[in-house]
Amino acid sequence: MKNNVIENRYDLGFFPTPLQPLHRLSEVYSGYSIYIKRDDNTGLATGGNKTRKLEYLIRLALNESCDTVITAGAQQSNHCRQTAAACAVAGLDCHLLLGGKKPARYDGNLLLSSLLGANIHFTGAHRKGEDIQVIKMKLQDKGKKCFVIPYGGSNFTGALGYVHAVEELQKQLAEQDLKIDYVFFPSSSGGMQAGLTLGAELYQLDTTLMPVNIDKDETHGLSLEEVVFGIVREGAGIFEIEREFHLSDISVIRDYDKAGYGVVTDHERFAINLLARTEGILLDPVYTGRACYGMLDYLKKRKIEPGSNVLFWHTGGLPSIFNYSTDLYR
Repeated sequence: MKNNVIENRYDLGFFPTPLQPLHRLSEVYSGYSIYIKRDDNTGLATGGNKTRKLEYLIRLALNESCDTVITAGAQQSNHCRQTAAACAVAGLDCHLLLGGKKPARYDGNLLLSSLLGANIHFTGAHRKGEDIQVIKMKLQDKGKKCFVIPYGGSNFTGALGYVHAVEELQKQLAEQDLKIDYVFFPSSSGGMQAGLTLGAELYQLDTTLMPVNIDKDETHGLSLEEVVFGIVREGAGIFEIEREFHLSDISVIRDYDKAGYGVVTDHERFAINLLARTEGILLDPVYTGRACYGMLDYLKKRKIEPGSNVLFWHTGGLPSIFNYSTDLYR
């Protein structure tokens, strides 16, 4: 049954994504061997981690004979940009509910979402899908059959993308005869963290997950830990995992989110500039910049065991760099 669930996806991306050492960054943080998993190279409309989730979500939408997809996010949402691209590939109408007011000029992910054919609705203070049911009812009244993708694509179906990613990673580690001790990654809507948690259990990945919280706001009244736990508990039942998960098993690093979602600080600027100038790798200002700084801070302060092999899972987000240009180059 496990294989049937994981193999039922719609082909959208380029996999496996590269797993590579960061030699020069490892020299800066001597005592650690640092690696990167390049999910910025998944290929769908400049790539990113949401491609993995969308392979399962779009498959389900098509299986249910839907013709319209609705989802939500911030104006610079990577998830919304990739959802628009996935809908273009699959021949589905796409409606995006984006927080804030309509800007005078589109750039970054917002520009790409528009170019990809999405119907964009600006929803003010509501950026996490609070108005989805209103739009859905209007579209249904017009005869559309709608498929709703939750904020960030984070439900069990979306999380399957990162269950499958763990299997992919395990094969790469075996090929390279490599053991990873810690995996750092950004965690915001919870689907990636839930998928990695389930995948680590299913495929016996012997590592410690280090999710760095990005958005301190709750999602529909739930903390990030509660969202992840709900998905993990559902998945454990479907996969018949013997381990009993508890909310206390879900941990999140909350040391770097004080500025709030999408606010660029010296931390993000430091990480973005360092990766660019040592490894030629571009991080984004909202997710990977913040999560990478968290990892670097842990290494600098020796918060994890010296001599460890450390992996940073790059989730993409390149287009938003252009929207945040004045914040990055002060």
